[in-house]
Formats: sequence, structure tokens, C-alpha cells
Amino acid sequence: MTDLTATDFPPGPLRAEARIDLDAIRANTRRVGQIVAESGAGVMAVVKADAYGHGAVPCARAAKQAGAAWLGTALPEEALQLRAAGLTGPILAWLHPAGGPWDELIAQEIDVTAYAPWVLEEITAAAQRLGTPARVQLKADTGLGRGGTQPHDWLELVELAAKAEAAGHIRVTGVWSHFACADEPGHPSIRSQLDLFRAALAVADHAGLRPEVRHIANSPAALSLPEAHFDLVRPGLALYGLSPLPDTTPADFGLRPAMTLRARVALVKNAPAEHGVSYGHIYHTAAPTTLALVPLGYADGLPRNSSNVGEVQIGGRRHRIAGRMAMDQFVVDLGDPDAVRDVRVGDEVVIFGPGEHGEPTADDWARATGTLNYEIVTRIGPRVPRVYVGNS
Repeated sequence: MTDLTATDFPPGPLRAEARIDLDAIRANTRRVGQIVAESGAGVMAVVKADAYGHGAVPCARAAKQAGAAWLGTALPEEALQLRAAGLTGPILAWLHPAGGPWDELIAQEIDVTAYAPWVLEEITAAAQRLGTPARVQLKADTGLGRGGTQPHDWLELVELAAKAEAAGHIRVTGVWSHFACADEPGHPSIRSQLDLFRAALAVADHAGLRPEVRHIANSPAALSLPEAHFDLVRPGLALYGLSPLPDTTPADFGLRPAMTLRARVALVKNAPAEHGVSYGHIYHTAAPTTLALVPLGYADGLPRNSSNVGEVQIGGRRHRIAGRMAMDQFVVDLGDPDAVRDVRVGDEVVIFGPGEHGEPTADDWARATGTLNYEIVTRIGPRVPRVYVGNS
């Protein structure tokens, strides 16, 4: 475990950083692997959306080092980025625009997803043109109502795939689906989706398809639903040390948050009582006080609706954001006119982290702003440099 403290925030002009603990990524990957090992399932590390804001290539490498057999991305360009970085082994991409880019994906041996007959026809045509079989996974819509083929069209997709495989144009490497409500334990749709997934597998088996992997379990199902493990689980959020289940903490599953978002105080000044703060003056100081300016804002991915509710840690103490979150900055009311002597320009501000030193967590920010911990970490933008620790 890599311990992150104020003392390792490097000196210099850096206004902010997202510190990513790759030791935590590796430990979380191993932990998920331990949880699903009894089911005999492997791990597909989902690194879409730049690894949920953590950095796709470093996190993919860390997950592979810790035993992840597969990598998963949403977009084809995300999968191609991993290949360009030298990552080998199976990679699945699942959200393709019309037109692919099938040639590049097939050439790089990236598994592509056929979620409708027209997609499979495009893939097959590209494979014929290249003279190279495409690695294809078939996606069934078992109830999410998003990507995937509905049960009434599933047989058509399976028969097309079986025909293309018999002709040597594709290799069906997987059959998969995705849960709608796995983060709501006991929801009736979970059982329904499992039944429909098993039925879809039976149709594929009857048609003679023998996929390498069958998978439906995302992070919440991987952690709490052994009957959904099949051959692979697809953890995303859990790899980054956050819990996907309500009323639980990462520690409940042996996970540790990997991202710590920090900034430096840019200005400290006294302000009188009843002084308006930031746009719209939705906050006024209650008494003479000290204000601290923090150079992060919604252009960096902090939610604008954290105004007056989000908390940060300065000097070991939590303070609430005072007034409107702006594009590039926000203000903290330190609550003491004498604090101007204790808090200085350049001091560390912890926006969120693992919570081990009393700092707010991504879960705290999610609760304060009425969103998910997924969104809090994923939305941190490219203006904030990622700094990696725990490299091996």
C-alpha cells in the first residue's frame, strides 16, 4: 500500500494533481480475482473512459500485472490505444459506430461486439476483405434495454454468426450481456436477466457455437452474485477501489480507492462579516473570517452543484465550499479571522482521497452532489495531470 500524505506533494508551481496509486489498482484487481476464484471465473479489467479517469494505459498494465486476463473498453479507439501502447492479450470493445473501424480492429486482434445483425454483417464483410477472421462476441439484451439483441431477434444473430464462423470469416469468442440493476441486491430483474442469459447461451450452444468466454457480471455482480460469474467478470469501479453497492464501503470488500485529488491554496485573505462570496452571492460570511481560494473548478470536472455543499481538507481539517463553484476556482471559508496566519499560499487542499487521513472521499462528494462515485472520479478532466505512484 502506498501512503499518500501532504509531504509528498512536490514543491513547485503545480496547481493540482490527481495522484493515482497503481499499487491500489493491483491490490483491487487481485481482490476481485480472489472473490470470483471459487466460481472459476477470470477477470476482465474494464478501462473504458480513460480507466474511469485514472489513466487507461497505466491502469491496464497494473491490472494485467495483478492477473487480469482480459481488458475491456467501450470505444474502438480506446482498444486501439491499448494495443498501440504495447498491451497484448485479449481486449474486448463493445460500442462501435457504423463502419467500425473494423479493418484496424481485426488487424489488431481486438474482439469486437456484434449487438445487432447489421453489425455482424459489417464485421463479416471486413473480415472477408482482409482475408483474416474477426474475433467476435455476441451481445444479448437480457433486460437492460440498451445495447444488445432482443430475445426475439437473438436466433437470427446466432444463425448469422454460425454461418460466418463455418465460412471461416469470424470466430465467435464470447457471448455476453449486462445487468440493469445489479447494484440493487434482490431486484427482480436480476433473476430475470440471468434466466434470459442462460436461454441465450442455450440457443448459441444449439447452433454449434462454442465461445471461449460467457460473461454478464459487472462490479456489483462480481462482488455479490456468484451465480452470475460464468467464465469472466467485468469489474470497472471496483478496480479503482470504490464500492458499487449501496450502504457499503470499499473496505467491506477489501478494496482501496486509487485516486487522490489535490490542489494548492492560491490566495488567503481576511474578509468582514456579511461579505458575499463568488458568483450570485449565494454565500455570505457569518462573521469576520479568512477565505482561501482553490484553483480548481468545473472545467476540471468538479460538479458545479457542489456549491455550498462539497467539502475539502486543509491543514487536517474539513471545510465546506463557500459559494458558487466556478469554472476554474472555488472559495473555502476557514471560519476564523486568525486562520490567515495558519493557512498559507501553496498549502495542500485534499478534494477527495481514500479517507484514511480524515479527508473527504469520492463517496462523500457523490452524496453531497446527488450523483454516483463513478461520475465523481470519471469526470476529472485533462487539465488535471495524473501522477502515478506504486510503479513496478
